[in-house]
Amino acid sequence: MKSPVYLHALGMINALGHDLPGIAARLFAGDTSGMRVRDEVPAPLTSPAPVVGAVRVTTDALPSLPARLQRYDCRNNRFLVAAAQPLRPTLARHIARHGATRIGVVIGTSTSGIAEGEAALRTLADRGALPAAYHYVQQALGAPAQFVAELLGVHGPAYTISTACTSSAKAFGAARRLIDSGICDAVVTGGADTLCDLTLGGFGALESLSQGLARPMSRQRDGINIGEGAMLCLMSRAPGDIVVSGIGESSDAYHISAPAPDGRGAIDAMRAALHDACLAPSQIDYVHLHATGTPKNDAMESLATHACLGATAWASGTKPMTGHLLGAAGATGIGLCWLTLSSDGRLPPHVWDGDAAPELSALRLVTPGTTLGRAPRHVMTNAYAFGGNNVSVILSRAEAL
Repeated sequence: MKSPVYLHALGMINALGHDLPGIAARLFAGDTSGMRVRDEVPAPLTSPAPVVGAVRVTTDALPSLPARLQRYDCRNNRFLVAAAQPLRPTLARHIARHGATRIGVVIGTSTSGIAEGEAALRTLADRGALPAAYHYVQQALGAPAQFVAELLGVHGPAYTISTACTSSAKAFGAARRLIDSGICDAVVTGGADTLCDLTLGGFGALESLSQGLARPMSRQRDGINIGEGAMLCLMSRAPGDIVVSGIGESSDAYHISAPAPDGRGAIDAMRAALHDACLAPSQIDYVHLHATGTPKNDAMESLATHACLGATAWASGTKPMTGHLLGAAGATGIGLCWLTLSSDGRLPPHVWDGDAAPELSALRLVTPGTTLGRAPRHVMTNAYAFGGNNVSVILSRAEAL
């Protein structure tokens, strides 16, 4: 393992809530009450029927943007403002120690502010002109990192990663490389994604949207619930409680949207993360599954996870509680694993109908109330994306290394 990097000051908002104690309580309870069928999000143009497979975060916790940054105003960036608030005290200490030019920003997203662009185009079609408040930077794919850097007053490298559903998991790998290379002393990293017609229409066209609450690993699984949210934290070498002990990335390029059925890319990523962390598979206490609830992803993932970790590590998918956050899914998984490492041994339950698919490889799925009987030491979270893009991240309690 390389010289350790630590995570500090977690900020997170999704269908489970916007404060960490509340998110943790609902996570370990398997609470799906935040997964409401969205009424206010327009249905995809490709489908005249209401789409159950999307959940909009209903919260009053989204702050407005500072006046100096109004050109960036969009729902995606408001999520980032909310997630950035808990970072400010810790970030201020790092700026005082290292200087603002030594603090970088790496953000993952797949939508940025596309919803605002869609609304602007509708106005253009109806009225012949774009809205006065519209600015392209609201939706620019590279804008989230630039926005966060300006919001927090840091001047190191700032860039956005967009690799579909691995975007924000890959952001953590990129952030660690900035620190390992000596370019940065600390990096603000994470991701954000918000609902838009483009993703709803796209996944609708792929027939990948669930007609109810997603049921990962079930015989009856029929697709995903698209969600929205954000997660940010600060990565540095300053000692802390949570260590990024291993990161593995691979790209099998099997298909533009389907995963490789033999799971080879996923297996490569998990094994690379274990090698990076100098850990044996048996040392992983819990694995946070990508677990989208689509037939092909779950078949691939169960096979790959069983091949790499066997059936000893507890495993669960949390998307029935948060929705699939697409570009923010990887960072959200890291945040939920952080809360799991900080627990007394409680694990996030696998929320589903319990109807196991006989063709899937057996996994040790967490049932409600499951506890390790001790604090977890090492946990893994996995993210898989279109194009065969795979990322595995291992977090550890500092005293376990």
